[in-house]
Amino acid sequence: MTGGRIRVALLGSTGSIGRQSVDVLGGLRDRFEVVALATGHDRATLEEQAAALRPAVVALADPSAREGLRLPDGVAVDDSPDALEHLAARDDVDLVIVATGGVVSLRPVIAALRAGHVVATANKETLVSGGHLVMPLARALAARADPSADAAGRLAWLRPIDSEHSAIWQCMAGEPAASIARIWLTASGGPFRSLPAAELARVTPAMALAHPTWRMGAKITIDSATLMNKGLEVIEADRLYDVGLARISVVIHPQSVIHSAVEFVDGSVKAQLGHPDMRIPIQYALTFPERRASPAPRLGLADLGTLDFEAPDEARFPALRTAREAGAAGARASAALISADEIAVRRFLGGSLDFPGIHALVAAAVERFGSGPAPDLDELVALDVAVRAWCERGATA
Repeated sequence: MTGGRIRVALLGSTGSIGRQSVDVLGGLRDRFEVVALATGHDRATLEEQAAALRPAVVALADPSAREGLRLPDGVAVDDSPDALEHLAARDDVDLVIVATGGVVSLRPVIAALRAGHVVATANKETLVSGGHLVMPLARALAARADPSADAAGRLAWLRPIDSEHSAIWQCMAGEPAASIARIWLTASGGPFRSLPAAELARVTPAMALAHPTWRMGAKITIDSATLMNKGLEVIEADRLYDVGLARISVVIHPQSVIHSAVEFVDGSVKAQLGHPDMRIPIQYALTFPERRASPAPRLGLADLGTLDFEAPDEARFPALRTAREAGAAGARASAALISADEIAVRRFLGGSLDFPGIHALVAAAVERFGSGPAPDLDELVALDVAVRAWCERGATA
């Protein structure tokens, strides 16, 4: 820390979560200092962010985008192949925000935790593919810092950013882990919650991208339409909170006001409510265990009207069941699941796969690649490459 400010490395600064993180950090300049920014290829946005935040170093993965990069005086460029790891493990960094996608983000997450840095992550591969590698590091840091930490304090070094896991984390504050009976993940149900099964084959990308509540990137929007996103969150919850898959339930809540809930052994249920704005969970991950004023809109309880809940239809949306089965099968199956889903969604958006074909391809990949012992980091990267290549070739069985 410098002058009492927490020093931040933001990986994936130009994507949706990255941009909203910049917005949050801009409102907390008295508390946070941005030391490093990294992105893949969006040179223009990175230049704007560097001019506003004046980091010590930036990284731009695309070599062609680095040509002509204009930065303020004193801002260095890390153009090495391991730039994300370098930035995550820097001595002048206290907290790393991981807003990048893909299994490649596991290396900087592990590097940051090994360096003793806090990690706030929106990267699903961190837990779905690599939870067996990441969580022991995070739990060891938390145990050394506070052996008597409550359920929320056990996540002080690996902090979830997405709205559902942030909600669960917030509900756990002040509660011992042994008091948790069940986790309730809420799902909007996406745009096809009431669409007859026979019509799903006619779903177009434009229809699937029209999410009724959230405004997100294309990949996560399609995952919300198939309920794969909720299946991945079930696996994440199992890795994060260590309660077992049998005690993690999903409920459809179309209004997306209750972001998730925790049921306790005495029958009490705590739910976290809020306006559907990702800046709230981003800021909570940064300021935990404190809360600060935020730019997010306030929730008017008197204006809400009725809040609806229903059980998910796993017959029409089998991705939820397949994800749960992959989570139970182990790290190799869940890694194959998330890698295959990336390609399946891309093929659907490109027109070479219909909407039901997304799940068919993912399920086939899990069946083909999902057995065997838990992989180490290098094996995970190799598995990711193999699954993606197989799915790209058009295999569906």
